[in-house]
Amino acid sequence: MYTGGLKKTPEEQEKPVRYQQTVNEGYELDELYWFIEEKANTETRENVYLMTMVSSEPRQIVGFEVQLDKSAVHIQAIVDRVPWAQKYYTDGYKGYLDVIFPGKHIRNIRDKSDTHTAESINADLRHYIPVLARRSRCFCRKLETLQAVIEIFVDAYNKYGEAKLKYRKPTNHKSRSTSKHLHKYRDTAFSILDFL
Repeated sequence: MYTGGLKKTPEEQEKPVRYQQTVNEGYELDELYWFIEEKANTETRENVYLMTMVSSEPRQIVGFEVQLDKSAVHIQAIVDRVPWAQKYYTDGYKGYLDVIFPGKHIRNIRDKSDTHTAESINADLRHYIPVLARRSRCFCRKLETLQAVIEIFVDAYNKYGEAKLKYRKPTNHKSRSTSKHLHKYRDTAFSILDFL
């Protein structure tokens, strides 16, 4: 299930949820920043934040929010909209301390080991969406435009995650040593671009 972005029409709100996990073991939360209109004069020059909540199995974006600040109110809105999970993994950002999580909150201030899936998906967002790429000449002039672009990408990304989970095939390696093999599944015959 994904949430956020553009407002839904009444017909769209009544539709059943398409992306829902059977067991919500844990979600990872992270944020990335960018700018709209023109770069701000702050140190990192950001003025828009994209906050994401992701699940690792299946690898999907279950919630996101595009806002002008990354306050706890906006993070709480994401947490309240998605199905509950047993654990919530975050990085060291202090805004997560003011959020009320329904499950156990695990805040890792030392490294990104608990949020590696969220960091990876944020890298995918920057890779596939030109307006989020670093050192790009592309940028959105309005917040609504960025929200629409993210919503379309999230829909395709979640369909890709479901298909990847459904059609993955185990790889039979010749040697028995599992430490030599990084991947135990073959790559799928399709990419995220097939779902746009």
